[in-house]
Amino acid sequence: MKNTSTLRRGLLAASVSALALGSMLGVSTQALAQAKIPMRISTPAVPDDWHAKMWTVFKDALDKSSPNQFDTQINLNAALFKQGTEPAAMARGNLELSAISAFDMAKLVPEFSIFTAGYVVRDPAHQQKVFNGPIGEGLFKTVSEKMDVTVLSTAYLGTRQVNLREARNVKTPADLKGIKLRMPGTKEWLFLGEALGATATPLAFGEVYLGLKTGTIDGQDNPLPTVRAAKFYEVTKQLVLTNHLVDSIFIAISNKTWNALTPAQKQNVKAAAQAAAQYNNENRIKEEGQIVDFFKQQGLQVTTPDLDAFRKSVQDTYAKSDYAKVWPAGMLERINNTR
Repeated sequence: MKNTSTLRRGLLAASVSALALGSMLGVSTQALAQAKIPMRISTPAVPDDWHAKMWTVFKDALDKSSPNQFDTQINLNAALFKQGTEPAAMARGNLELSAISAFDMAKLVPEFSIFTAGYVVRDPAHQQKVFNGPIGEGLFKTVSEKMDVTVLSTAYLGTRQVNLREARNVKTPADLKGIKLRMPGTKEWLFLGEALGATATPLAFGEVYLGLKTGTIDGQDNPLPTVRAAKFYEVTKQLVLTNHLVDSIFIAISNKTWNALTPAQKQNVKAAAQAAAQYNNENRIKEEGQIVDFFKQQGLQVTTPDLDAFRKSVQDTYAKSDYAKVWPAGMLERINNTR
């Protein structure tokens, strides 16, 4: 009996100790969860967009390099903040991460408007060299000072091409004379259309298909994935690969969040952002290459003009405009000379 009683007391003590330990572990787990740094991401991208998928790459990379340190929350479809309001939200500290455009930056950093002009960035490879080098470093420092956000990496948004209702021999901007080219309705976009040699015509995106079908417009410009998604290939006969605007978005983090991180955490967050951008860039470039074959199968002529002639003409037009007055002296030459 004595041995049995002793055994029971031992088992009871062990059970109490186990419960106490479990309780302590529960508190520790809860405390650990509360200690995670929130990383709320806001993007207008839809789930199937590479710009949406890249955030999952960011989250997975960060979870792997910094286990139990961050609580990354991905909000798609502008569910958390409306498109265009993210920079202000990050500056206030109400949002940790987003991808912001050159147009967003140019509002507060006018010198950044050089990247909204035609033929400044040649291709995705040139884009990465420009923004990952001294030019990007200097501009991003100014962005940090004026916008209170830190740029972590540069993602490729796509390259805009000219899409014509009727095929013609297009080698230089002079060959687009008289073409009613639909452009988005802001003065910046219309200026670009005129610089390309065409007659820029503002028209709502939802009206472009019918405009092409009826001849209200002679052409439109968009990245090739948009041409396919909107089925413009049904009412056009030619794609002219002008490559006139290589667009970018920039993965950025609120300075309030960034400045609170340890050096090791900063390194891991930046590495995750670079992995996300690389994933996006590789897949988008691959998709654009495959789409060209799709358009050929649909019967469209796909031609490449004299890109040097287009680049020189468009850059000269911008150089004589008010837009160029806010560009830093020598910046265009530095970008052109980046190889």
